[in-house]
Order: sequence, then C-alpha cells, then structure tokens
Amino acid sequence: MKVLLKTKKEMEYVVSSILKEKFGESDISIDARPQGYLGLVLVDNFPEEKIKDLYSIPEIEKIVPIYGECRAELEEIKKCAEEVVKKVGKFESFLVRTTRRGLKHDFTSIDCDRVVGARIKDLTNADVDIVSPEVVFMIEIINDVYYIGVVSGEEFRRKYAPGKTDIFKLLKKLVIVQMPYLEAGAKEVGIRIGRAAQSFEIKELVVAPCGKVNAFELMNFLRGVWIGVRARYEVQRRIYPREVRMIDVTLQDMYEVYRDKVERKKSLVIVTDPLGEEISKVKEELGRELVRRDEVVVFIGAREGIPKGMFRCADFVLDLAPYITFATEIGIPASIISLIGVYEEYEQQGTS
Repeated sequence: MKVLLKTKKEMEYVVSSILKEKFGESDISIDARPQGYLGLVLVDNFPEEKIKDLYSIPEIEKIVPIYGECRAELEEIKKCAEEVVKKVGKFESFLVRTTRRGLKHDFTSIDCDRVVGARIKDLTNADVDIVSPEVVFMIEIINDVYYIGVVSGEEFRRKYAPGKTDIFKLLKKLVIVQMPYLEAGAKEVGIRIGRAAQSFEIKELVVAPCGKVNAFELMNFLRGVWIGVRARYEVQRRIYPREVRMIDVTLQDMYEVYRDKVERKKSLVIVTDPLGEEISKVKEELGRELVRRDEVVVFIGAREGIPKGMFRCADFVLDLAPYITFATEIGIPASIISLIGVYEEYEQQGTS
C-alpha cells in the first residue's frame, strides 16, 4: 500500500536512505519530496504488515497510510471517501483534516473537510468529534492528486484528553499586569510579551507604567505587544480545532491597577519578585486560592521590578526561581506555567 510520511524539512532524503537500508529487500518505491514538496516522503508498494516498523524511525514525524487516491475535485473526493469508509470498517466518531499543496483549487480546505465529513456521517452515522475522535481521515492534496489516509485518533486524544485538568478555568480569570520595558529594543520585547500573553489566552493583559514615562518609548513597546498578540492569534486560529479569543490589552497606571485590584475582595493579587516566598512553601494555600477566587491578578516587573510598597497588601509575593532573575519577556510564561503547575496539583488532589 501507499504510505505518506511527514518529516521535518531537510530530513526527507535521510528518511529515504533509512527506508532503503531497512526495507531494501522489498519492492517498495520511495519518492522523497514528491513534486518538490519539502517534509514529505511518498512510499509505494509498502507491506501493510510492516507499517508498525516505521514507528521506530525517529526522523519520521507522522505516518499516514493511504487508503484512497483520486483527482483533486470535490465530487471525486466524495466518491473516494465512500470507498475508504468501506475499507476502514465500523467506528463511532471521526474527524476530517485537509491539507492542500500546490495548484490553486476550486475549493478550500474547510470546504473539503465539510463535504467529506458530511458524506462520511451520512454513510456511517458516526459523530464528528474534534477533541477525541476514534479515527482521523487525513486528506492530503498534492497539486492535482488527492490522497486519503486514515490514522488513529490517539494523537488528538493525547492532546485534548478529557481526563486532563481544564486549565482554561484558571486562564480565563487570569489578569497579567506587566510593567513596560522602555529601553532600547522595547518593540522587540513587546512582541515577545504579546505573543506569550496571547499563547495562554488570558483574560487581560494590562500594560502598567509606574509614574511618568517617555511616550515614544511606550509607543514602541505597545506597538510590539500588538504585533505579538496578532501574530500568535493568527497562528492559533489556523492550528486549533476550537474557537480562539484574542486577549484584551489595556493601559493603566500601575498604582491605580494595584489599588483597584486589592480593594476587590474577590481578586487574588500576586506580585512576582526575587524577595518573595518560594512557591513550594505556599503551594497548598496558593492552589486553594487559585481555585476559589473569581480573578487572579499577577504583577510582573521589567528592569526596575515591582515597587516594594505593593508587597504589603498583596496576597502572595512569589519568587518563581530562587537566585535567578528573569529577562522581562520570560516573566509571563514563567509565571503562568508556575501557577498552572500549582493549580493542576491542587485540582488533582481534590479529585483523587
């Protein structure tokens, strides 16, 4: 049978050589970079019983056994899908994923997902499941040729497994108050901060200067934040099988934000600073508060750090990594990942 192998770019010929070495005695045909497309190796006449041996080759990223092939036209694709469904057998849930390459087609990847998915559902009455499908129909279009492969839904189940802690319960109430970086390279640092904040889809990112600052330096930083948020958002829209929300970004004086959040009894106020407590010493109490409070507000400094007067009324002052001072752009991912770890551990203790 045909098998489409996906590799990292520039690894196609390495995989081809490994295949020839391991399976050289068989009549397999190997096409590295079919029609010039990087990251692909198309193998023909491959023994179906030996597909499991491909999983021992680390240079191969993904293995897609091909069950059907036709011209890249929607009507032809529908007919081909019907034949593939007969070969696959019974399944309760499925997902269709289309990747188009090369020539301009009269349909989009979404059109193909929709049309083929509807036909498969008509034929099988199986449910469409974007989180934990039993099987995934991989539609691989290379110029004017259409291949349909079928893989186990295990990969999707690992990534979006229902048994994992729902960290979005924490992220959707998380507000990051970030002191702006206002020196040379402000725009570049802003881009990294924007990307980091959007990556976690937090409730809000508050850019909070402390007193009077240079307007042009602040403008550069804010421009970078916008570029970073937008860039990451576009990537998320393309790769996630769910709706993605662009985070809110606001501007407010840090003392005003602090006073407002401290006075809200339902807000948990956290300041990050090397003078704070190690997370390991307060994780039980911190975990309980992360779950209980309606809003979690984390103050992160830049080169100056958070003003010491804000330590007094904060619920927690945390030292995320003793003896280490983070670069400004590392503050958001380090803080959020640390809090996620505490949140997950507390939630798992509560359900065990």
